Amino acid sequence: MKFDMGAQTLQNLQRGSRGSSDDLGVLIQQLVQAAAPLEGRFNGSGRVMFDQFKARADGITRELNGSLAAIVGGQSGMDSAFSSGDQEQGDNARQQMGAANFDAARFR
Repeated sequence: MKFDMGAQTLQNLQRGSRGSSDDLGVLIQQLVQAAAPLEGRFNGSGRVMFDQFKARADGITRELNGSLAAIVGGQSGMDSAFSSGDQEQGDNARQQMGAANFDAARFR
């Protein structure tokens, strides 16, 4: 099995995820503002749920941003693991090449 990933892939993914976190908070606030004209038009459990959503919008934003922060942390950990693995693989190859006797493999 071959796994090929560019050196910057996870770093680019982290940047995109961080930007998504900021965008998500703005989108939730825009959703609350867009729903404002509907306020007072619901009755019963629909009104209760609408009011709960509106009251919890900041908390929902914090929870979603916390989840995205955890994802970014995981991406950062993967980036570190891949980078150190790549470095270790190169170091091991250099060490093995240094110990090899290439002159013994010559055919004359």
